[in-house]
Amino acid sequence: MKEIQYYIRNTLAELYSVEEKEALMWLVLEHVCRKPRSRLLAEGELHLTDGEREQVRVIVGRLLLFEPVQYILGEAFFCGHLFRVNRDTLIPRPETEELVRLILADYADKKHCRFLDMGTGSGCIAVSLAKNLPGADVLAMDISVGALAVAEENARLLRVENVSFFRADMLSPADWTSLCRGAVDCIVSNPPYISEKEKAAMERNVLDYEPPAALFVPDDDPLLFYRAIAASGLELLTPGGCIYVEINAEYGREVQELMTQAGYRQAELIRDIFGKDRIIKVER
Repeated sequence: MKEIQYYIRNTLAELYSVEEKEALMWLVLEHVCRKPRSRLLAEGELHLTDGEREQVRVIVGRLLLFEPVQYILGEAFFCGHLFRVNRDTLIPRPETEELVRLILADYADKKHCRFLDMGTGSGCIAVSLAKNLPGADVLAMDISVGALAVAEENARLLRVENVSFFRADMLSPADWTSLCRGAVDCIVSNPPYISEKEKAAMERNVLDYEPPAALFVPDDDPLLFYRAIAASGLELLTPGGCIYVEINAEYGREVQELMTQAGYRQAELIRDIFGKDRIIKVER
C-alpha cells in the first residue's frame, strides 16, 4: 500500500495541499478497492491488481486537470448517504446538509406533510427529506432532464418511495402550479445564487466542471430565483407553511427583505457553521 500511497501523494504534490492530498488519496483507494479506510488500514499491505492500478492512474490523471473527485468517482456523501452525481448536477455541500437538518428538526413531529423541492439537482435534499420523514410526500422539480435522471436513480438506490420528480422551470409559474396538483406545507430550494462577477474568485474545479445554469445569476438581477420562490409560496403554501432557501451570504438581508415585502412572516436569517449568512426561513 505504501507504494500506491506514495504515487498518489507525489503526483498531486504540486497542485493540492497536504490535507487535500491525504483526503483524495483515501477517497481514491476506498473507491478502487471497495473497502472503507478502516479496513484498508487494518489489512496493512495492499496488493492492487493491474486493473486497479490502472484505475488509480486514470483517476489521478483527471485530478491533475482539477476535475472534482466526486464527478470522477460518480458519488458524494450527503446526510450520511452516498448519492450519485455527475456533471448534470451540483456536488452536494455541507451548507446544504445544514439546510436539510434544520427542516428535519422542525418537521420531526409533524405527520403527512407535503414538501416541494425547487431545483432538485441530484435530489439530495428531496431524497434526504423523504428518507428521514417516511410519512411525508415529497415533490421535486428541475428543468434539467439529466439532473432528474440522477435524482430518480438516487431515490431508487436509497429505496425511497415517497418522493416524485417532475420537469419544470422555476421561472415559469404555469409549470409548477399545475404539476404540483395541490397545496404544499413546505417549500425548500438551493437555487442558483452566485453572481457572474464572482466568477473571477472561484476555483477551476467549480468553474470548469459544475453546471453553470445551477450556479449563476445575472449581476443585475441576483434575486431572480428568490422572487420566483416567493411567488410559488403565495400560490402553493398552506397557511402557516414555510419556505427554506439557501442563499448567497452577500445577499442575506436583501432576500430577507424580499420575503417580508412579499407578505411572509418571521423572515429568519440563519448562519452556517462558518458564520456566514446561509439560510432564510419564512412562514406564510
